[in-house]
Amino acid sequence: MTTDRATTDHPLVVEGLDRPDDLARRLRFTPLTADGRVGVEVFPLYTTEQTGSGGPAASLVRYHPGASAAPHRHTSYEIILVLDGELITEDGRHPRHSLLVMAPGSVHAPRTEKGALMLVVWEAPVEPAEPVG
Repeated sequence: MTTDRATTDHPLVVEGLDRPDDLARRLRFTPLTADGRVGVEVFPLYTTEQTGSGGPAASLVRYHPGASAAPHRHTSYEIILVLDGELITEDGRHPRHSLLVMAPGSVHAPRTEKGALMLVVWEAPVEPAEPVG
């Protein structure tokens, strides 16, 4: 498994997405506290540092048990693939192998009770929002 960032010469390869405990030991997840996140870590695949301040980003995102994010609005599409655990949103509980597509303008405050590992692709940065519902 390669864990260096993708370059023009070589792709970033992450193997073992079906073994989340192994991934947690092999990859360098770093805390993400921006926008009111608590108990969240990321392994960036590509960032706005590479794509520009309003550009896309993608990460493997780990929510520890009890983790949450403050309500935020999507300025473009966001795709979330739950690889392990369970993500909870205003639309319900999303177990392993769930795929969520958040539309532009949608607002949510994701959280978890058990923990979750996800692949998240943001087409554009999110912005703070008022609490949902």
